Amino acid sequence: MQIDFLKQAIADDMAAVDRVLRTGLDSDVLLVRSVADYIIGSGGKRLRPALLLLVARACGYRGVHHHTLAAVVEMIHTSTLLHDDVVDESSQRRGRPTANTEFGNAASVLVGDFLYSRSFQLMVSVDSLRVLQILADATNIIAAGEVQQLVNTGDVNLNEQAYIEVIQRKTAKLFEAASRLGALLAGVDEARETAFARYGMYLGTAFQIMDDLLDYTGDAAAIGKNLGDDLAEGKMTLPLIRAMAVGSKDDAAIVRHAIEHANDGGGLTDFAPLIDALKRTGALAYTQSRAHDEAARAAACLEAEPASPDKETLIQLCSFAVGRSF
Repeated sequence: MQIDFLKQAIADDMAAVDRVLRTGLDSDVLLVRSVADYIIGSGGKRLRPALLLLVARACGYRGVHHHTLAAVVEMIHTSTLLHDDVVDESSQRRGRPTANTEFGNAASVLVGDFLYSRSFQLMVSVDSLRVLQILADATNIIAAGEVQQLVNTGDVNLNEQAYIEVIQRKTAKLFEAASRLGALLAGVDEARETAFARYGMYLGTAFQIMDDLLDYTGDAAAIGKNLGDDLAEGKMTLPLIRAMAVGSKDDAAIVRHAIEHANDGGGLTDFAPLIDALKRTGALAYTQSRAHDEAARAAACLEAEPASPDKETLIQLCSFAVGRSF
């Protein structure tokens, strides 16, 4: 499923966001500009800023702060990518070398810090304590989620609940914050703001579950990274957790061996038998079903909203999150 519908719906607003990004990322330090331009210019779906823009418009907002805050959300997301790729020792993202591969780990970490700090400079310009609170809480929760994911690395006994808690922190929280901010800017009542925030949380959860599924079922060229990257990093994602929970002793042994030998490359050597085990146990189908459940919950959060083109685009995003190949 393509994402052209989203690009068309918010083209003008996203162009304004890009202008804020370019201005905000300007620096007299050449390396900062080079790394920031590299990562921002590498493409990406821009889902988080898009959520903020669409929710703000659906709620009737007509100001300009949504452009600033959409840029802030994208900066925060980009800074987490820079740090994640260093932690995960990733070499490819979106079909091109990662920033740490191009510029080194030190530059990626430090420019990630620059993006974080610049994002807070920008959000202050909106002059809203509530905005600061939402984004400060979100960034802290995201960081905690990243640390918990690191702690969970290689833990073959990780259960589904613990997995969901991590992805809701490290991924879905920024979706939630973006959606909530769009509603907040428009000054809607607490019930509508909460509904949009829940929409973002469910959508982000569905999106990450699908990402974890595509790591085993996707096309490397389409998703822009190597299949099995999660396995190589020792991450117990939902397909593996499900196979461990419902599979035979032999299936569990295959998963356990793959995770325990991820760091020495042995897990990837056993990638084909692992895929067979995931299919045999129904773990891949189960993971896809869980993603669809979360997407359905997201769409249900919008039922009380009046009809509008922006509402329809938000609903389409639910289908895109679970129907995509990248």
